[in-house]
Amino acid sequence: MSPLSHSKAAPRRILSTTDGVVMVVGLVVGAGIFRTPPLVASNVPDAVAILAVWLIGGAIALIGALCYAELASAYPHAGGEYHVLQRAFGKFASFLLGWSRLTVLQTGSIALLAFVFADYAVRLLPTDFGGSPFATPLIAALAIIGLTIVNVLGLRHGRATQYALTAGVLVGLAMVIAAGLYIWLAGATPAAVSAAAEPVQGGNISRYALAFVFVLLTYGGWSEAAYLSAELRDRQRGVTRTLIWGVAAVTIIYLLTNAAYLAALGTSGMASSSAVAVDVMESVAGTAGAAVVGIIVMAAALSSANGTMITGARGNYAVGSDVSPLAMLGVWSDTKDERDSGAPRAALVAQCIVSLLLVMLGASTRAGFETMVAYTAPVFWLILFLMGIALFVLRSRDPLMDRPFRVPLYPILPAIFCLTSVAMLWSSVAYAGRGALLGCGVMLAGVPVFLLGRARARRDAEVALLRAETTT
Repeated sequence: MSPLSHSKAAPRRILSTTDGVVMVVGLVVGAGIFRTPPLVASNVPDAVAILAVWLIGGAIALIGALCYAELASAYPHAGGEYHVLQRAFGKFASFLLGWSRLTVLQTGSIALLAFVFADYAVRLLPTDFGGSPFATPLIAALAIIGLTIVNVLGLRHGRATQYALTAGVLVGLAMVIAAGLYIWLAGATPAAVSAAAEPVQGGNISRYALAFVFVLLTYGGWSEAAYLSAELRDRQRGVTRTLIWGVAAVTIIYLLTNAAYLAALGTSGMASSSAVAVDVMESVAGTAGAAVVGIIVMAAALSSANGTMITGARGNYAVGSDVSPLAMLGVWSDTKDERDSGAPRAALVAQCIVSLLLVMLGASTRAGFETMVAYTAPVFWLILFLMGIALFVLRSRDPLMDRPFRVPLYPILPAIFCLTSVAMLWSSVAYAGRGALLGCGVMLAGVPVFLLGRARARRDAEVALLRAETTT
């Protein structure tokens, strides 16, 4: 029997489309926009190519959002991707997705973002503490615990935190964009990059492919909106508007930010910068400007981590509702506040524990951020590819299903999304090396858990049948 049958508590539709868009923007606009632009600039020849790569990356993310919009609006569920893959490929495939999110993808992303937050936090701390080898993992762990407590209190608290953090990130990026415009109008070049190397001449396919790896990594996170579909008030258009408007807003933000970097530093200066936003702000406001950038990055990391916790726990809740060994995760804890949807508290706590274990793993390798990228990236792109295939499968299997939104130019756009996901899957495996094997190995470790759950379900069915026969 599903845990849901023991409790009337369930997700309520309290989120507006604006709430959904804020969630998407907060999830996507993380630390990547402060880290990856120089890597992109070092692989393409000029400013036009840089902006074009970021625009195409936004277009690819939008194509993916269109595919997800059709699936999430036709099959709204707190389980998001888990629910869709179960309908398309059965319980085994969906369980591996849910298990992967609990043990690899969401928890790995939370640990990664916590490391980014901690890396910048230690720079603002006194040397006697910030210089300790334990400072970064300790701060990362405290950040995870703090955000988990906020979300255990209910969606209302998690949503308010998301609004505050996202607002801080957007205000900070607006300051960076204004600083870049000021430098460009003043005709000044930051001293830190005045002797920058020459930009790439020409360019080739492999360089552009590498640039797209970094760009699409920075756009990652939009797909999490699928896990909000059961809590959006607008059943027909809420998830579609959330995805499309959210990705469009992120694309505009990224284009403006890169344009500011280019205006202030030029192509060569941007490519040679190790901290592009710091170079821009420091040239305008000195060390105070550099500190401001650090605070912005910390807010961006917390914003993405908070959004990831909200959506990740909902996926874990869906898995627990179906698989008996994880049944404790499938309980929705209600609140007395009608304005609050409650929270899957057990799923949040389990997610916190696994994330803390991954922080310990990252700390043991002394390269927390890089370790978590290698651990999560292949599984992430595998899931996106399967979701693209699921669109084709469910279009064929459920032709009469009410679909509030249909992907335009079908099947061309879904095919582009699938091919892009395959290319990124290959690239992530190639660059992750042994980290990819670890992530995939942990994913496959869920197979015994699934088999145990199936055996229990078969046994329970046999006992129920025997009781029925005895009664009659």
